[in-house]
Amino acid sequence: MKDYGMTRSLSWTLFKYIVGETLLSFTVCFFIFFFIFFVNQMLFIAEDMLSKKAPVPQVIRLLIYAVPSVIALSAPFASLVGTLMTIGRLTSDNEILVMLSSGLSYRMIFTPAFAVGAFISALSFFANDVLLPAGRLQYGRLYRKVLASTPALELSAHSVKRFKDTVIVTGDVNGSSIDDVFIIDKTSEGERRVIMAKNAELRDAGKEGLSLDLNQAFVQSSKEIARADYDYASSRFLRYWVPQEDMIQAISSLTPSEMSSRDVRKAIREKRKTLGKQLDQRYHQALSHALSLEYGLRKGPAHEAWNRRSHSLANFTRESQAAVALRKDRSLRQHLIEYYKKFSLPLGAFSFMFLTVPIGLMVKKNGQAIGFIFGIVISFIYWVLLIGGQTMGLRLGYSPFWSMWLPDLAAIGIGFSLTLFRIKK
Repeated sequence: MKDYGMTRSLSWTLFKYIVGETLLSFTVCFFIFFFIFFVNQMLFIAEDMLSKKAPVPQVIRLLIYAVPSVIALSAPFASLVGTLMTIGRLTSDNEILVMLSSGLSYRMIFTPAFAVGAFISALSFFANDVLLPAGRLQYGRLYRKVLASTPALELSAHSVKRFKDTVIVTGDVNGSSIDDVFIIDKTSEGERRVIMAKNAELRDAGKEGLSLDLNQAFVQSSKEIARADYDYASSRFLRYWVPQEDMIQAISSLTPSEMSSRDVRKAIREKRKTLGKQLDQRYHQALSHALSLEYGLRKGPAHEAWNRRSHSLANFTRESQAAVALRKDRSLRQHLIEYYKKFSLPLGAFSFMFLTVPIGLMVKKNGQAIGFIFGIVISFIYWVLLIGGQTMGLRLGYSPFWSMWLPDLAAIGIGFSLTLFRIKK
């Protein structure tokens, strides 16, 4: 005779049933999130391109190359909402009660959810780490072709655009007319130049790049090594050129979020190596000035070194402050944040399973609707924590690791606590 008091193992049929229900809800939610993120990030860009008369077929191809970034972002949140909807429905329809009554444990109910979470995490990581860099590479190549035919894409209203040796700040944009133009560049002779204009007319110079016809322009130029030596001039009309090669170079470089985790890790090693050399140099110079200051103080007023003590102290302070600033290298911190994010965001789909199952088991009625609402709320909280952590890690100097992993760890911790509470109850 069978002992019905013993815990039963999860049958393959029941496993497939729960996984199938979860994947079905995940697919529906995935298309919802995909549409939200795609419209938010891509269609507005496409509208701007088409309004500036960029070729339609090439704009469509650009959107296709940008799809991997939307997939990587949509999958974790879709897994959260989809699993909540599934567990909520199974609970409200008393199917979970039947499973428990037949001898299955809570651990057996978690197993299919974890399997789905692991699968979606792997899918999201593949999209983020393989498809996204490949898509971005093709995106850059195609965008360079689009840019060659439509240079006006590079300037939009109230924006700061950086090219090779040029920074252009724009005000209101109406068609090809731009108000309040501010330009900072470097001439071929090495002079720093600042150009301001009340308004400008953007013109397509073909293979030459961009042409800005500046009205009521003011120009100030100065030597790199002698800032006090400067010239200035004003003009009713001034034509300014941005070469096409500078425009192409500006879009060729990949940001850390568009690189693979392997490339980001390699860049981090190089940046740490460079930073180490710079810090050693600063520390050596600071030590040299400190020794000079100590020497002057020991010799006393009767020695000529005494008169250089203020100069040595100022140099020591400057080098020390420069070393502190170097240790807060923004570029290195950004690479670290993006590196941890490449793992924490995809693995969010797995960490959500610790949270979704116990919450879904609490639903009594209207399981799918309640699960969907709870999923949206939790997704919003997770997104706020992720963006907040990224901001604090980049601007306030918080640990990049904890800034990116805290939302996942919070989901696991809260879910584990809720599970223990339900088991004891």
